[in-house]
Amino acid sequence: MTTLINSTHQKFLVLGRAGMDLYPDPPGTRTQDATQMAVTLGGSAANIAVALTRHGLQAALLTRVSDDAIGRFCINQLAHYGIDAQYVTPVGGEARNSLAVVESRIEDHQSVIYRNGAADFELTLTDVEQVDFESVDAFASAGTALASEPSRSATFAAMERARAAGMPVIFDVDYRPYSWPSAAVAADVYSRASALCDIIVGNDDEFGFMAGGKHKGLAFARELAERQGRIVVYKMGEFGAITITPNGETRTGIFHVTALKPTGAGDAFMGGFLAGLTRDWPLHQAVLYGSAAAAIVVSKVGCAPAMPTSAELDDFIASHPGPTQTE
Repeated sequence: MTTLINSTHQKFLVLGRAGMDLYPDPPGTRTQDATQMAVTLGGSAANIAVALTRHGLQAALLTRVSDDAIGRFCINQLAHYGIDAQYVTPVGGEARNSLAVVESRIEDHQSVIYRNGAADFELTLTDVEQVDFESVDAFASAGTALASEPSRSATFAAMERARAAGMPVIFDVDYRPYSWPSAAVAADVYSRASALCDIIVGNDDEFGFMAGGKHKGLAFARELAERQGRIVVYKMGEFGAITITPNGETRTGIFHVTALKPTGAGDAFMGGFLAGLTRDWPLHQAVLYGSAAAAIVVSKVGCAPAMPTSAELDDFIASHPGPTQTE
């Protein structure tokens, strides 16, 4: 089975949020004890876009940000990382950018996310209609964008337009329960979205909630790949990942590092995985590349600034005897 993404796919359109992340400084400090913070770009979609550009690929972000200093911070940071922000629209009124306060510690880790009146949920069909889908090669969306209207309808419209343009559609499940009215609503919406996507990436908890129980998640992922002819990457944390296609499945392990924090791994994985596919690598090799990227990011402060370049990732793999393909 073709991997759907190859060396012809050099520019990605990524839909989803950009926000501000605050990290108590120095690393190891609890938020409640903090006297100073490090400030970085955050948000799943923005992080994925950063990861892609770190590998020499092009990325444009489709989202809305608040028309204030925080929104302008995000736009400035996108420019800093070389991300095309022509489809990033400021929105006024009471909308506010996402804000995350994230500790750089594993023990008793706390991440506090502020999403009330989130600006990215204001994404509209008009925003999608402004996109020149013929100018990009692949489309990726983070699932959080589906949690509320009008962003939900806009995201479905973007998926449909991407499919109509003949490009691969990638879906990062990115289930955040606090953004949804109920798990049942989320499961229904994610099921509809999955039907429009060619590559679906999620962890065992995310597939489990869609299936109605974690113990049903792997069977659901297999059924999804078989029924719809999709590529599904079923991540299992420290137990690695299972990559599933209609032609079979491959298990891969992880790279062991001393983690500084538990956040950012999924976004780093997605960037490394997609970068590997653009090099025409086999699926299992691209998954290992994503796993190595995830290992690097959890060992550093921040998400966006921790995303490795291809050279850094290649050096890491060369110096860290990593997992091999397992059956």
